[in-house]
Amino acid sequence: MTRGSQPPTQSALTPLAHGALNHCFGCGLDNPTGLRLKFFVDPDKNVVCHFRLARRFAGPPGHAHGGIIATLLDEAMSKSNRARGILAMTRNLEVQYLRPVPLGQQLTLTARHLDTHGRANHTEAQLADATGQILATAKAVFVTVTPDILTKARSNN
Repeated sequence: MTRGSQPPTQSALTPLAHGALNHCFGCGLDNPTGLRLKFFVDPDKNVVCHFRLARRFAGPPGHAHGGIIATLLDEAMSKSNRARGILAMTRNLEVQYLRPVPLGQQLTLTARHLDTHGRANHTEAQLADATGQILATAKAVFVTVTPDILTKARSNN
C-alpha cells in the first residue's frame, strides 16, 4: 500500500474472521452504537474496509469527528495484525489529518503490517474517499499480548 494506491478489487479479498470481541466499538456487530466495520484481507494480508459514516459520528458540519477518524485508522491497523495471527494492543498512534472526511459517502480504509521487532508491531493505514483521494493516514506501534492478559484485565473490571 502506497500513498494514492488503489486497493485490490473486491474479488481478490477474503472476509477477515471476526474475533470474540462482539461489542468492540470499531468492529463489534453486537454494538448498535459502534462503527460495525467489516474487514477483508487481500492476498498480501493487507486489510481493506469499505463503509459510510453515519451522521452520529459528526464533528464539523457534514464531516467526521477527528476522534472517529483516529479510531477508524487504529481499527484497520489492529486488523492488519490480526490478519497475520498477531494479538496486539495500540502503544502509539500518529495520525495525519489531510482533508475533511465526509459523512454519508463511500470511504475506504486500507492498512498493512510493516514489520515486527520483539513485541513491537509497526503498521500503517490510510483513509480514502471514493475517488481514491487520501483523507488521512496513520502509523502505529502495537504491542503483542497474550490472551491471558486480556482475560486478567476483564476479570479486574
